[in-house]
Amino acid sequence: MRKAVTKRKTKETDIFLELNIDGKGQYEIETEIGFFNHMLELFSKHSLMDMKLVAKGDVFVDCHHTVEDTAIVIGETIKKALGDKSRITRYADILLPMDETLTSVAVDLGGRPYTVFNCPVKQGRIGEMDFQTIEEFIVALSNNLGANIHVNVLYGSNLHHIAESIFKALARSLRQAIKIDENETGIPSTKGEI
Repeated sequence: MRKAVTKRKTKETDIFLELNIDGKGQYEIETEIGFFNHMLELFSKHSLMDMKLVAKGDVFVDCHHTVEDTAIVIGETIKKALGDKSRITRYADILLPMDETLTSVAVDLGGRPYTVFNCPVKQGRIGEMDFQTIEEFIVALSNNLGANIHVNVLYGSNLHHIAESIFKALARSLRQAIKIDENETGIPSTKGEI
């Protein structure tokens, strides 16, 4: 099984993650941000990655540092668990509906970080979480995983539904991209490494 552990401590956050990317979507998550917990639980369930995550941060300031630094840790840990990326599917995409919202997420685990984030709504709060931090989460994940991540919310109006569709679509895309391709014999690149 492909597993990894990451600990990251700064003056703003203290984060621990134990991850099994060949799991069953089981999770124990505590970030001190209720709605963020909910999004990461969805992420774990729909990606089938087992996650034990504890994130403590300066939430008395706001949730930005905790959300961004958690994404850094998740990206680093998935990257470690993937090893040399031998035989992975590498590319994946999904079009995911969530009530009035429709979201597309495409990923490439090719080693080059790049983020596209198009959403009809950019501001607002869901519980104690600022909606803008979702884009920051995607950017930090992309940069630390070394992945192209394209998020396109085609339409939607309810912030909760939009956020949920993004995290579910991201999870489902990564679930396919990290999957072992039985027909692949090595690294899925003509360069010989990714």
